Amino acid sequence: MKRFGFILVLAIIAVSAVYIAFFSKNEFEEGDLYREIMNRGVIRVGINMDSKPFGFVDPNGMEAGYDVDLAKYIAQYLLKSPDRVEFVPVTPSNRLIKASTGEVDIVISTVTITPQRQEVVSFSIPYDYAGQAILVKADSRIKAMADLAEQSVGVIFGTTAEQNMKNFVPTANVIGFRKYSDAYEALKKGQINAITSDDTILNRFAYDDKSVKLLPKRYSREPYGIAFKKGNSTARLKENLDYAITDLKQKNVIPRLRKKWGIL
Repeated sequence: MKRFGFILVLAIIAVSAVYIAFFSKNEFEEGDLYREIMNRGVIRVGINMDSKPFGFVDPNGMEAGYDVDLAKYIAQYLLKSPDRVEFVPVTPSNRLIKASTGEVDIVISTVTITPQRQEVVSFSIPYDYAGQAILVKADSRIKAMADLAEQSVGVIFGTTAEQNMKNFVPTANVIGFRKYSDAYEALKKGQINAITSDDTILNRFAYDDKSVKLLPKRYSREPYGIAFKKGNSTARLKENLDYAITDLKQKNVIPRLRKKWGIL
């Protein structure tokens, strides 16, 4: 009996050693994205360039907007220079794919943190908040979400508004677009009756064009986070991003960015 117990203990030790070696090897192979960024000296940031005032190309052909400025602050915090950023264009429908596959290091693109998305990517702590709103023509009779029943409503593929509309107004005719600019043009031409998305993004259309208006009510509270690949390889990156965001909040950088880019 004692001999059997001794053999059992040896077997457990052997299995434990294999287990530890296997997972240590995997963790080593997975690497450390934070260290990789430090060694590279540049952070690759996914930005949606069709979401003014968050991300767009200015008349000089340069990347500009709230998300672009935030990325530069992050680069300053991590790499001690706001210029150590490589911007990579993303869309609402592919931004999480690019983050999860490591095609970009991080995505700063008005990404709402949701439980479903946390199954695919990891997030920093929230850096800002938005609310789902409705944009209509200035002379529209639509006053609230309930009025969208049987109406054609534009959403952007891959956004939380796309799913929310199916829950809020199941009888609405939801039409998806890949770009905010395309949805806006469809509204102007009368091809759809409304657009629903984050107020922070829709506000710019109402600000620039008085023929459309943003209805006052908000139908959600959307925490924006920085998205990146899940796993042990991004643990240190998340820690540093969270520290950076906390520091930016303490220094009132976020309110200044909102003011700079006209975000109400």
